[in-house]
Amino acid sequence: MAKKRGFAELPGLLELAAPDPATPDLVALGGEGHRARMRTRLLTAGPTALADHELLEMVLFLGLPRRDTKPIARLLLARFGSFAGAIAAPMAELRGIEGLGEAGAAALKTVQAAAWRLARAEVIDRPLLDNWAKLMDYLNAVMARERIEQFRVLFLDARNRLLADEAQTTGTVNHTPVYPREVVKRALELHASAILLAHNHPSGDPTPSREDIAMTHEIREAARVLGVTLHDHVVVGNGRWFSFAAEGLL
Repeated sequence: MAKKRGFAELPGLLELAAPDPATPDLVALGGEGHRARMRTRLLTAGPTALADHELLEMVLFLGLPRRDTKPIARLLLARFGSFAGAIAAPMAELRGIEGLGEAGAAALKTVQAAAWRLARAEVIDRPLLDNWAKLMDYLNAVMARERIEQFRVLFLDARNRLLADEAQTTGTVNHTPVYPREVVKRALELHASAILLAHNHPSGDPTPSREDIAMTHEIREAARVLGVTLHDHVVVGNGRWFSFAAEGLL
């Protein structure tokens, strides 16, 4: 019977088992190599180095690590038009994307939540009226792509710093019920000295309606009686906004 030999008796066996640096990594030639190349581009050249579908792929890696996410990213872009549209899409519509599942949808919503937090960090504890561009970035991030109207009130202290930002009501695609008494009551509860109103128009056109104008004047008068200043009412469209104060409507 032939005697079994150990590794010590097989010269060169370990060297044969070691990978040849000149031999292409077979794993890297597949999906993992594609992901690695995108990660490298992201980390070395920054987020602008990736197209929308590539950035969506990267996000979906987080929730779907064993899936080919390129087809799903393509479906998302075809359905929602852009990276921003995909991460802001309602959950009910995301559930209709084949292969996405709850894990993939959660990855998209995690990015949306991070975008909101980043935008909010730029306005918190700062005088809002001196940081108008940052404030518009924040309102756009939170409201611009909502499919139904949402009415928010930003409550400010005596130095116009943000005390609270609260969604008071949500409505339909073109109407949101607003109650001036509730807005002013909440301002008093928070000891706010001033307020700033904001709501979105899902149509994308930020032009205020007659109802918007009338409601704004009602809130302004109710707040004034109790010593609370209404600084502005901003209507947010898709990439556009309308300021009541700037347009002389306050």
